[in-house]
Amino acid sequence: MNVRILIDSIVRQTTVLIAQLATSGGVRAPLAHVANQVFLELTRELDAQGVSRKVSADMFGMALRSYLRRIQGLSESSTERGRTLWEAVLDYLSQGEVRSRAQVLKRFSRDDHNLVRGVLHDLSESGLVFSSGSGLDQVYRATTKAEQLQMGKLADAAGFEELLWAFIYREGPLDRAALSELVAGNVDRLDAALEHLRSLGKIAVDGQGEQRRYRAERLEVLLQAEVGWEAAVFDHYRALVQTICHRLGQSGGSGGAAQNRIGGSTFTLDVWEGHPFADEAYGVLARFRAIHTELYERIERHNADHGRPAEYDQVVIYGGQHVVSRRAADEVES
Repeated sequence: MNVRILIDSIVRQTTVLIAQLATSGGVRAPLAHVANQVFLELTRELDAQGVSRKVSADMFGMALRSYLRRIQGLSESSTERGRTLWEAVLDYLSQGEVRSRAQVLKRFSRDDHNLVRGVLHDLSESGLVFSSGSGLDQVYRATTKAEQLQMGKLADAAGFEELLWAFIYREGPLDRAALSELVAGNVDRLDAALEHLRSLGKIAVDGQGEQRRYRAERLEVLLQAEVGWEAAVFDHYRALVQTICHRLGQSGGSGGAAQNRIGGSTFTLDVWEGHPFADEAYGVLARFRAIHTELYERIERHNADHGRPAEYDQVVIYGGQHVVSRRAADEVES
């Protein structure tokens, strides 16, 4: 029961972060795909951990048949086997003709109509499809390459390369297919970004053709950078999640060396103007950054001089700080 309460609380906090990201800077990012994406990612992770489909279905409160049907509906078109419904609908709309919603629903009659409508909405919001009208008479047309390029310029693509660099550093080595999935909706910009990152020496390429894999030996996002903040958010959040997951995965309790190598601590310091330790409390993050920047630079110089062995450990350290203004509860008069 405690685990369920914890999961519910973490979900709430994660939705707060997603909502903040979706509205940051006045932008209204599309969220139609989020619920389906969460479901698919959960099913994949449960599979990876060896949980049977029957048990997974029970964890979602679903019959096994319904569970499998939903996975299939979200991950593959029932009308065109071997392709996602998203890919199939986009390809259908890319054939040069304007299509009505009724025509699209008829073409994909074997798929759940709610899923098809969701795909149409997602394609429209992502700028891959133009739409006009409403209801069954609403019409759709895939945007051309030239239109997508122009919209990309208007939307300002700054930060894409930094985010891609972060993906490769943390998740790599990765092939192009894996990267295409991570940057869904930006596949056309992927090759140019990869080549630019390679030319700058930020990433390296191993193998040829379909065996080509991209890797990065380092990741640097400048403090207070006006572009690339998305990469910093991803890297910080991933470090937090991975630390908690490693801590949960430890066996034998919290003793010994593992306690000093894996885990985290949270401290809340109550200070105010004039408090003797206020400056020290406010300066924790600045000191944290200074100490670890100096350590990082020393380690990088040593590694550059001596090289890395075939196997080595990455010690991932993260730190965050925020300040919340609070008001003490009024004392009750006796």
